[in-house]
Order: sequence, then C-alpha cells, then structure tokens
Amino acid sequence: MAMCVAVAAIPAVHAGDQSGLQPVISTTGEFLDFDWPAIRTASASYEEGPTGVTVFHFPERAYVAIDARGGGPGTDNAPYMQLGYDIRELDTIVFAGGSWYGLEATTAVASALKDDGIRDGNVFGKDPNLAMSVGSIIFDFGDRRLNEIYPDKKLAQAAFRAAETGRFPLGAAGAGRNARSGYFFGCNAHSGQGGAYRELSDLKIAAFVVVNAFGAVTDREGRIAACYGHPEWPADVHIADVLEHFPASRESGWAVTSGSDEMPKNTTISLIVTNQRMSPADLNRLAAQVHTSMARAIQPFATVGDGDVLYAVSTAELDEPAMYNFDLATLASEVMWDAILASVPEQPQGRVPSEGPLHQPGELAEFAGDYVFSETATLRVTAQGQKLFGHAVGSRNVFLVGKDEPVELLPVSVTGFMVPGRYPMSLEFTAPGTLVVNPGRWQQVGTRR
Repeated sequence: MAMCVAVAAIPAVHAGDQSGLQPVISTTGEFLDFDWPAIRTASASYEEGPTGVTVFHFPERAYVAIDARGGGPGTDNAPYMQLGYDIRELDTIVFAGGSWYGLEATTAVASALKDDGIRDGNVFGKDPNLAMSVGSIIFDFGDRRLNEIYPDKKLAQAAFRAAETGRFPLGAAGAGRNARSGYFFGCNAHSGQGGAYRELSDLKIAAFVVVNAFGAVTDREGRIAACYGHPEWPADVHIADVLEHFPASRESGWAVTSGSDEMPKNTTISLIVTNQRMSPADLNRLAAQVHTSMARAIQPFATVGDGDVLYAVSTAELDEPAMYNFDLATLASEVMWDAILASVPEQPQGRVPSEGPLHQPGELAEFAGDYVFSETATLRVTAQGQKLFGHAVGSRNVFLVGKDEPVELLPVSVTGFMVPGRYPMSLEFTAPGTLVVNPGRWQQVGTRR
C-alpha cells in the first residue's frame, strides 16, 4: 500500500497545531494504471492522522454533473453543478478526509490553480478563466483514530502539484487513508479508495471511489469483501445471510456493534469519467444510473448515516457517440463495481497471546506511565505483579481500552501486547517512552508524559 512512515516520525500532535506535519505523496503500493492524459491524479496523506486527500485534475477542463444521496453529504459547489449549464469549466475534483474540516482542501486546490498561473480572476468574454474546483469529504474521526488531524491547505496543494497521468493508488491512500466499511453489521473493516478503467475502441470509462460506507462491500458472488465478523458467523459470510436475519443479525449473540456510542457517519464518494461528449441532461442521467447501481456493491447503500455523492464527468474528447447513453451507463456501472472492490485493503489480523511467561519479575514496570496520543486520548499503563494493564484516562476510549476500568494487556512478545476482542488491537513498546497502538498502516503513536 502507500508509503508507511517510520514510527519515530509520528509523534502525538496537539489540537490545532498542524504546522509540523509533512505531506506524504503516495508513490508505492498497488496502483491502477490507465492511459488517459486528460486525467491527472495524486493522493497525499498526513501519516500522523492518518488521513488524506485525493485530487483529480482535468488540464483541458471538463463537463460535470452531481448526484447526491444519503443523509449527510458534504460538498463544495454542489448547487452550481446542479444548475446544469452546458459549459466546459471543471478544473478539479477533490476528495478528502477530515469531515467538514476537509472541505478546505477543495478551495485550496482552486487557490493553487490561481497561484500557479493556470487560472486567474477573469470571468468575462468567451472563455472565462476562473478556477472551478469541487469536492466532497468523508468522516474519518471517531473511534477509528485517536486524534483530529485533518487534510488542510498544505496537504491539498501538495497533492495537486504532484498530480500525474495514468496512475491511481488503491486501498489505504489519499482520501481513503483511514476509511472504514460495514459499520451497519458491526464489521468495522478497513477500507480505502479504488479505481477501474475500461476501453472499448475509442470509448474510455474510468471509475474512482472512496468507500467509507455504513453498509458492507459486496462482491459479485454476494460475499462480504471485508468484515471483522462475530465469532458465530460462518467463515465465508454472504450479504444475504446477514440481511435475511436482519435485525437479529445486528444483536448480541449474532453480531456485536462497534462499541461506539456516537452516531455513525459514513460516506461513499465517487467519480465516473467518460471521454464521450454528453449533454448536461445525459450527464445527469449517467450520474443517477451509476449511483443507483452501487447499491449492488454496497449493502445497504445511501442510508441516513451516509453522505454519498457521485460526480459524472465528460472530457468531451469523443464528439461522435461510440455507444448509446443507456448502454454507456450500464457499462460504467460495472466499471464502478470493479472500482469499489479495488478499494478493499488487506485487513490486519489479531495477534496470539504467549502461552508462557515472557518477563522477569519487575520488568513490566518499565512500561508503566501515561502515554499521550492527543489532547483527548491518553492511555495509562500500570504493572501489577506479572501483569500489565491499560486504562483510558483522557476524554475518550483508546480503541478497546475504555475509561471504566483497567483492561489486561496480554503479552505476545517481550515488547508486544494485545487486547482480545472482535477487532484486533495490538500494542508495541518500540522505544523508551514510545507506545505504538496497532503497528502498521493504521498505527497511532503515544509518548509517555
């Protein structure tokens, strides 16, 4: 997947201070490679979050329509797109994490277009040159990380200036850096961004998506693509299984909720692009049909807890239709399903506790202390004899470790521990005074106070 930053470079960040964060451009991992110079893309992240931003740049501009569904869409410039002007003026589409705060990324990219001399303030004459940047956000706060870092102007402009043709990072990158899916069934699976591309003679179709869905990603055989299922679930669970037994499938004994008492906030933001010229009305119908089709790949889809938004774009390079619009929309729907499936990253697996003692008497006391992850999240580690315990003493839980009472941290190695539960939680003391929770792609780093 995208570049992983060394633990030592990811200290706890205090609220409101992002000045020391450095953008990381996604340059390694899995990519969708495609041949289409009319689309430039880049993804960047703040690994300290982790959270990120994804930019789509159309150097020759394009036509755009929007279809919004679900209970909480967050977008910039949506009303203007809905007016349906037959004007080729779209410069960029920006997807970002950070909930409402991430909308800063959209206007930041517009500013970069002006600052770099690509656009200016002219709105008169035959060819207005005002930058048009639109975008949407996902919610990636809450119980998925221990801080409130968001994609800001610096991160968005770094992504825009790194945009290139023909390569799109898949999985936990860009705006999908800390996405999740399947909260509806308690799956709480890691998700990300996906892409797919199809060429038929001169016709080109590309689909891009960030899946942060309340529902579960479902493959074409009806299997749930990623899920931390309840222990009593079948190993190869199908979406039909949990839907057939709904609502019992969400209750204790059949499935367990994520343990969060906050209102789920989930979203799938997507983009379908074709090079076939389309009228505003046809582009709107393309958006509606492809968006409707996504209910096959994400079940349930567009709930009150989602903020789903789809952008349909025509680069208008192909003047003569290569395909009837309803056929194009049907094919585009299949490409979008491919993109959704490509968004699923490899899921971390739980660690197995040691069967025998690993520490000498008194050694565990070296790990004791208060480890600060942010101004709202602190984990107090205490040693009691030959056992180590964790207790959240900030204003929030530290994943499976709550505020009510200490939880035993079971050893898996001399410096590694785990907390048993439906969702994997690992702890690694990597250096004196440094604790890494869930080492790897979604790690959180605390410093002993």
